[in-house]
Amino acid sequence: MLFAGLIAVGVSFVAPFVWQVLMSMSTITDVDLLSKTWFPLDVRPENYARVFDQVGYGTYFFNSLFVAGWVTLLQIITCSMAAYAFSRLRWPGRDQLFLLYLGTLMIPGVVLMAPNFAIILQLGMFNTYAGLIIPSAFSAYGTFLLRQFMLTIPPSLDEAASIDGAGHWRIFTQVILPLARPGIIVMSIFTFLFNYNSFFWPLILVKDDNLRTLPIGLLQFEASHGRDTPLIMAGSLMAMAPPILLFLLLQKHLVKGVQLGAVKG
Repeated sequence: MLFAGLIAVGVSFVAPFVWQVLMSMSTITDVDLLSKTWFPLDVRPENYARVFDQVGYGTYFFNSLFVAGWVTLLQIITCSMAAYAFSRLRWPGRDQLFLLYLGTLMIPGVVLMAPNFAIILQLGMFNTYAGLIIPSAFSAYGTFLLRQFMLTIPPSLDEAASIDGAGHWRIFTQVILPLARPGIIVMSIFTFLFNYNSFFWPLILVKDDNLRTLPIGLLQFEASHGRDTPLIMAGSLMAMAPPILLFLLLQKHLVKGVQLGAVKG
């Protein structure tokens, strides 16, 4: 009975995705028939190619991957260095400053958009890749996450490396970072997905069509092809492909990282 219930729950989760796949390969006239036949009468996989040809989907796709990839790389660098300072070094006011960092997590992101936008305008980064990337190059959440992972690393390793003559930079790069790899992978996945799906910041910052990211491109696509449901479904499925592929490739590391970070010490 329990097994049957689990199957029913699994089907309920998979059914909308299957429906979207079938709809993406149908025609406009077959959309209404799918509720009865559950299979398009005229299968058209070329709908995916039409999306790329008609709306510059490839440009939007590249922009999302480019921005999310750079933000992820920069956050790995900045957050890991900050986490090392907060977890392994002793300096006056360290814990108080870290509490201040945590306090920034309580501020809604929408509240910070206006001042961030004003700063970007003054720096001349409006409607540029730099404006999309640099404001997200550091994350208090990423720093907190990596700090918790680094706290699980025994301090004796630092002491042993220091006795051998290693400085802070060598300890950080050759001792701490390799041991904190599960945490870095978890943070990278979260960072990439968040920025890949970012909507409001690219919406207010970008004016040129060739700089629009995928969420903004899909919005424009829906506005111009609102009645062509198969094309909209095809575009949405292709937008879902990178996150799904990323999860499938790194799911073992994600689970391991979450388990390691759940317990301190």
